[in-house]
Amino acid sequence: MENPLHHFELHTLVPIRIGGLDLSITQGVVMMWLAVAAAFAVLFFPAARLKLVPGRRQSLVEMAVVFLRDMSVELIGKKGPVFLPLLAALFFFVLFCNLLGLIPGTFTATSQIFVTGALAVTAYFVSVGVGLKYHGLHYFKIFAPTGTPSWLVPLMVPIEVISHLARPLSLALRLFANMTAGHTILAVLFSLTVSLGIALGWLPFGFTVAIYLLEFAVAFIQAYIFTILTTVYIGDAVHLH
Repeated sequence: MENPLHHFELHTLVPIRIGGLDLSITQGVVMMWLAVAAAFAVLFFPAARLKLVPGRRQSLVEMAVVFLRDMSVELIGKKGPVFLPLLAALFFFVLFCNLLGLIPGTFTATSQIFVTGALAVTAYFVSVGVGLKYHGLHYFKIFAPTGTPSWLVPLMVPIEVISHLARPLSLALRLFANMTAGHTILAVLFSLTVSLGIALGWLPFGFTVAIYLLEFAVAFIQAYIFTILTTVYIGDAVHLH
């Protein structure tokens, strides 16, 4: 059976080295470009041709944007819409990376930990920056909230700091693990289908179809989870929770 993890190997398509820095273009980079292009196409063209009575595409885009806006208001408050461009960018980028990776023969950019890690670190530093902007150094009171007994502070602060620093790690690992696990299962089942032939391959093929449909749903769910957790972290920074 073919190694199911070969799908996650990066291969250099265009080698680019500047000094000691490797900026080579891999299939992962290409898929991220395609995800950005797909998101731009889906969002830009309906926005460029707005109609009083929206068509299907404009309705879907409006529903998605309104959903994200309402989520930002619910979790952040009246300042939520300020962060809508960031949240929409994260949601649609992750979503299209996930969906494009389901096309046979393509590559899933979000199955790479450095991609999900970069997104998670960006979301984390945005939340910290928001907290510092709105509260200054008082932002660090989240590690020892008002009313905490003085004898409990030495124990609570390290725990809160570790919990805070674990946010980008959990964000990155959750998305990476879900994308990697799902595609690995698909690769194994497809390999079984091919190796068993027509007579016996119908069973793993049926599971392949079922898992594929599940992965399609997971693509949306993981984009939503990544976005809502980012929204929660920003909301915590705004309200000092």
